[in-house]
Parts: sequence; structure tokens; C-alpha cells
Amino acid sequence: MDPLLARSVQTENGAKTEGVVVDAELAAAIMSRRILQSVIAMEAWEGYTFAEHQIQIKEAHDLYGAVMWPSAIVLCYFLDTHRDTYNLLDKNVIELGAGTGLVSVVTSLLGAKVTSTDLPEVLSNLQYNVLRNTRGHCRHTPHVTELSWGKELEQRFPQATCHYDYVLAADVVYCHPYLVELLDTFDHLCQDGTEILWAMRFRLDRENQFVERFQTRFHLEELYDLPSLSIKLYRASRKEIGRKSRSGEAA
Repeated sequence: MDPLLARSVQTENGAKTEGVVVDAELAAAIMSRRILQSVIAMEAWEGYTFAEHQIQIKEAHDLYGAVMWPSAIVLCYFLDTHRDTYNLLDKNVIELGAGTGLVSVVTSLLGAKVTSTDLPEVLSNLQYNVLRNTRGHCRHTPHVTELSWGKELEQRFPQATCHYDYVLAADVVYCHPYLVELLDTFDHLCQDGTEILWAMRFRLDRENQFVERFQTRFHLEELYDLPSLSIKLYRASRKEIGRKSRSGEAA
């Protein structure tokens, strides 16, 4: 367990609480991984330190999906500081809605076989960031490819050959019109032994509603609760009750 999560503190009236102080310290530790660009350069970038590397991420501000969101930093921090529990070496990992690619980069630097996915219009910037930060530094070259949620899943990611140890996602819910398709995509990619690690920023009731729908198909466990960032980090695995096997018989 993260030592910051395990601590409790005394309030003025003597009661113990683990909330505000722990949240503030953990949020500060996470955001301290950002590197501020100290000089004016030809290309603007966001800098981060994870997996013993300095990572430079280029955003595309004209594309909603190619902007850095704090949930990605939270997920990267968790993976970087929990390597014993989540050993990614040689694991098959797919990221949904990879955006700028920070999570895919960090996961690759930690030794995973990474498939980084997003919509076609985001892929150019995603590919640039992934290659820029992983070339010559990774055990496995990450693969960047299109994934439109809910579309051609079995054709492009057949369950017979595509087995993932981890499905990763950061901030994939906000103001998105294809949440049913997102849920179907999670469901398709998760098989026996697959774990989802999913960081999510809560802004609207839509997020809570999606979590409720998500729990109808998946076991859900909260790993981080960061009210100061309005972000939660979840671990999930697929429920077997009511599912069908490939032969069509009840699981």
C-alpha cells in the first residue's frame, strides 16, 4: 500500500482522519513529477519524470483528445510507484483513449508490450510522442493503432489471439457521446486474468452514471481517491456471471 494512503493524522478535536492531509500530500507528490519548461523553445512541450526518464510530451491544442489531463499523471504515478505489485515487464498492455501518449510511454519504459490506441485524428501526435520518448529506451517497441470504441472489435482485436494482462484508461469518460461503446470495448478486451486500471476525473453526473453501469459488468475497487484533483483511480476485473463463452454456452 502507498505509505501516504496508509497514514492517519490527528485533527484538533483528537479524532483521526485519513482524508484531507493524505489527499493533499499524495496529490502534491503526483504533480511534482511535472517538469516546467525553463526556456523558450521552438516547440512547446510538457515534461514529466517517470521510470527514471525525462519525458517530453507535445500537445495538440486544436484536438480535444490530444491535450494532457491530470488523470494520466495519476495513473503514471501509480504504475511507477507500485512496480512490485504491478510488474509490467513483458506484460501485454493496451491503452484506450491514449491521447498524448504519456501513459503508453511510461508503461513501455516499465517493460510492457504496449498497444496504444485512439481515434484517427489523434494518431499522428500520439505516434510522435510515443516514438520520441521510447525509441532506444524500451524492451518492446510500442504499437500505435486506431481504435474507435465499439467498432470492428473482433475483427481488429480478436479474442482468440489478443489477450491483454492490463487495459489502461485515463479520463476517457468526460463529455463523450460513445459511453455505451466504451463499456462494450472494455468488455471485449477483458478476458480471464485481465485487469483494468482506470483513472477518472469527476466533473458531471455523467461520470457517476457511467461508474454505475460499469459495475454491472465488472468488479470495481478504488485504489486512489483524490478530492483535491477530483480524480479516482480504479482497478477492475470482469464479472463472469451471465456472460457467454465463445461456444455460446453460459459461462
